[in-house]
Amino acid sequence: MASPVGEDNWVDFVDHQLRGATDLESRVKVIETFRRAVQAEPGSLKVWMAYCEYFWSLYSDCQPGSDAGWPLDEQHLGRETFTLDHALNLWQEGYEAVQYRLSDSHQLWNRWVSLEMELLARTATEAGVRRITHLYKNRLAVPHAAWDNTSQMFSSFLSEYNRANYESEMLHVTANARDAKRLYEMRDPWEMKLNQAQKAGDIAGMKAIMTEYIDWEIRQAKSKKDHQTLTNMRICLGLFSRALTGIMSSDEATWLNFLVFVSTWHSDVKMGRVKIPSVILPNMLDVLQRAVHHVPWSGAVWARYILAAEEAGLGFTDIERIKHAATSSAQLDRDGMGGVLEMYSAWCGYLKRTAMNPNATEEAVDLAEVGLPSALEDVRHWGKRRYGDAYQGDPNFRLEKILIQFLTEKKDDIDEARNVWEQLSVISLHANSYDFWLAWFLWEMLVFASTKSKNRSPTPATVAQGLRVPSFATRVFIKALKVRTLDWPERIMDVYLQHCNDYELAETLREAQDTIYKTRKGVARRREREAAQAQAQAQAAYAAQAQTQAQAQAQAQHQPQQHQQQQQYQQQQSQDHPMTDAPQAGTSPGSKRKREDGPVDEADDGAKRAKSETIMGAAELKRDRENTSVFVRNLPEGITQTKLRQFFREYGHINNIDLQKSEGAPAVALIEFRSPEDARTALLRDGKYLGESVIQVSPATDCTLFVTNYPPEADEQYIRDLFKHCGDIHSIRFPSLKYNTKRRFCYVSFRDRSFAAAASQLDGKVLEGGKYKLQAKFSDPGHRQVRQGAQAEERELHVNNLPRAASEEDVEGLFQKAGKVVSVRLTRNMGGVSTGTAFVVMETKEQAAKAIEILDKVIFGNHPLKVEVSKPPTRKTTATSRADGEAEGSPESSASGSGPSHVSGSEIAARTIAILGIPDTMNDARVRSIVAPIGAINKLVLHPQHGGAVVEFADATTAGKASLVINSTEIEGGKKLRVGSVGQLFKEKAEKRIDRIDLPHQQPQKKQDDSKASKKGKTAAELMPPPPPVRRPPVLGKAGAKRGLGFVVPVSKAQKEQNAAAAATKEGSSSKQQVNGTRPSSSTAGPATPAPAPAPPVAQKSNADFKRMFLEGKK
Repeated sequence: MASPVGEDNWVDFVDHQLRGATDLESRVKVIETFRRAVQAEPGSLKVWMAYCEYFWSLYSDCQPGSDAGWPLDEQHLGRETFTLDHALNLWQEGYEAVQYRLSDSHQLWNRWVSLEMELLARTATEAGVRRITHLYKNRLAVPHAAWDNTSQMFSSFLSEYNRANYESEMLHVTANARDAKRLYEMRDPWEMKLNQAQKAGDIAGMKAIMTEYIDWEIRQAKSKKDHQTLTNMRICLGLFSRALTGIMSSDEATWLNFLVFVSTWHSDVKMGRVKIPSVILPNMLDVLQRAVHHVPWSGAVWARYILAAEEAGLGFTDIERIKHAATSSAQLDRDGMGGVLEMYSAWCGYLKRTAMNPNATEEAVDLAEVGLPSALEDVRHWGKRRYGDAYQGDPNFRLEKILIQFLTEKKDDIDEARNVWEQLSVISLHANSYDFWLAWFLWEMLVFASTKSKNRSPTPATVAQGLRVPSFATRVFIKALKVRTLDWPERIMDVYLQHCNDYELAETLREAQDTIYKTRKGVARRREREAAQAQAQAQAAYAAQAQTQAQAQAQAQHQPQQHQQQQQYQQQQSQDHPMTDAPQAGTSPGSKRKREDGPVDEADDGAKRAKSETIMGAAELKRDRENTSVFVRNLPEGITQTKLRQFFREYGHINNIDLQKSEGAPAVALIEFRSPEDARTALLRDGKYLGESVIQVSPATDCTLFVTNYPPEADEQYIRDLFKHCGDIHSIRFPSLKYNTKRRFCYVSFRDRSFAAAASQLDGKVLEGGKYKLQAKFSDPGHRQVRQGAQAEERELHVNNLPRAASEEDVEGLFQKAGKVVSVRLTRNMGGVSTGTAFVVMETKEQAAKAIEILDKVIFGNHPLKVEVSKPPTRKTTATSRADGEAEGSPESSASGSGPSHVSGSEIAARTIAILGIPDTMNDARVRSIVAPIGAINKLVLHPQHGGAVVEFADATTAGKASLVINSTEIEGGKKLRVGSVGQLFKEKAEKRIDRIDLPHQQPQKKQDDSKASKKGKTAAELMPPPPPVRRPPVLGKAGAKRGLGFVVPVSKAQKEQNAAAAATKEGSSSKQQVNGTRPSSSTAGPATPAPAPAPPVAQKSNADFKRMFLEGKK
């Protein structure tokens, strides 16, 4: 009889056997069966509980005074067989096997310790107290779900049996259990999700959660950040035990995952990469034996079993027994011949490696010589039995490759190996594959190269030329090109021609060129026929679809209501004209539609913007993508936005078209209309022809999720990886951070509502070990989430004018007069010194109000305090982070360690750079992730309104290195970053992103309309011609301060002497006189003319002289 598989089957099997156990011998057989059960399912809590309980019942029944009714001789033998020590040791063995099953191991432990307590109550010995104390301490050091209950039980035990040492024992246990509690808290979210799925009866959900849980646990076990490597590994093994004895007991992927996990740990321990005792890991052969019993159809598991047996040094008989067990299984070919081929590949690989070992015996070689062809024959018969004549073998011819290698390298039987290739070449599955012919060619070349030094050559030599050529390799190409159905003949011809150029004689090369020329012509005709057939099939499908469309239109004529609706809609469209969306005042500053409301003028005043966005009216939403969009699929090649807009133009006003194309798949477009009615009308295009493609139009309602509370460093790729298993993602939209850098959410649009529904199941998913709890909800523009938190609930207080020497403990002690203080945060400067401001969070709003009442204006350390409710900032247009992510005010923020006052401005400027070209959707955490690997950062300030960030590094060297590394760094969307100065950054403007295709076309129309309107209302003043331009002569004098009329240029004594000397030597010079400090122009002088000498001094003129000159000029 075959052994049961699975914990439930084992428990039922043993239960059926123990019902007939009426004497001591049959009871011993039941114990033996239980021993087999725990060997088959070593991590099964259910099997161990049943085993321990049954053994304990036997121990109790054989005791004197028992009412079990055993004969006296069986009682006597039973007391010798089922002793108390054996019973307690069995409980301990069971506990050690399941102790790291976090969710349910307490069931067995509680039962065991209760029996120990019963025995202690009878004897009350010090040894018993020490034993149970030791059990409790060990248990409390292990993470488990019922840790608090276990701690309470230990407390009760100490109160009763060891009251004198109660406090010291509890303190010791609590200190030792910190790691255990921390490790369980990390896994508690996963356990909660499993419990919820179990209560809901969602088996598929439980499997999905368990798979993710296992993957996360494997990463924890391999993580180097946690020093609890051994504990994490044991917890992972415990989780695998839960999965493989429960809902995943027949899941092949989970078993393979477990095998790889155990195998990797064995390799790490063997190589010394991990320092843990190897005895802790389960035996690889035992695990594989269990695996093949649970998933006997998995050829991959059987192959690993054979390989592990070979690695463990098992003999031929044992490995052959494994192979026979696999072939005897009726389920090996359950999923096709893939499992059979994998198992036989492992078996033939074992035979080949054993025979080709340099120390192999003749018997091993004989076994391979007989076993390899026999395995090929077995697989061939197996395939014929399952598929009949349709079976043509393994597409990768794995077994044949093993046999060819054995014949070539071990037996040196080249002819027999070539015969195997010949047999494969007559099978169309291989003959049609260029990969097969290239593999044969490479083998022939390997044989040719390896036999050069041998007397006998498998390739004929050309005596006339005295040159050995690889003729057999050439014949491979000749045979291949005779196959008319070869999948890639062009590749074969290229390699054939290159081979002949490299190795063959001129005559053979010429023949190859002739053959290739003729073959190319045949291949060209074949490709033309294939293209014509494909076109004919497409036209036939087009005609059939057109006929179907005509029938549908004929039926539609009998539906007057629909016809009337279309007429009404067309009438509305005939009256439609381009227009812009009316401005709305009903948008909240925290609304999810803030950025998408349209282009924003960057010159607008921020206060006006904030004020206009804080009023939530009853007006309709400006844009409602979720209910006004449709998906258009199966678009033809070469489709453009313009063609799509023309195709859907008569069905409504189109706001935007998001067209996405991918290689190997039809394009998909997301079209946003102005109203939900337009979107519903556009659905009439479903099933219509666009070009030669029948498009599919479906609503995009319930396809978009509002996602938030993910890690700040998350980018678009992170979000795609997070939801990739849910379905195809069309787009991800991040909000603009220009007016609020604290925004951290995005919109994920899926291409089907079922995908979005699956993604919404990740709502509440714990990320990064419980640090973040993801929110993924269906996007609803009309819903505004009520803000939560201490500040929103008016529990956070803003305290000003605190003494600089006051600490968090001092402030907390002061505010405890009003109630319970949740937290205190003092703000500090770059040097770590308090700024005299604190934020205090009280437990309730009433306590916060009371604190204001009793502490506002109170003198504290000679400082009158100002206490008020903390209010959120109106806006946050920059984001600042300091000292490698530390909070502001950290002492390490200064590079010198002595505060910013000791660092000069030039030093800060030398180590500061500006990064330009940052999109306004990228937050400071993502910018830091780019910059941080370069070196230590003192401060990073993000400026979304200027499209960049200012980064202060720890030293100028790091800043210089960053300038080289960051410049031209490519980020998402193909954009590249630039490095510049801080002044250059503040001259930059962030990019204006307009996600609408209608607005750019409306702006010129709007200007034209404005001009037309202006022509109607022009005034007389506006109709007058513009005044002529006024040309004023240049003002005398040089550049500099303006001087009044009659100003005399002061001349120094030395200048006067120099001028007099020049006048004496060059009288009659043609140089112009200097007037009021002006110098003669040299623009008219030729290139060879020397510079004129300074002009003689001019007599100073008074105001009277200028007046006389003016009057004479008027005459």
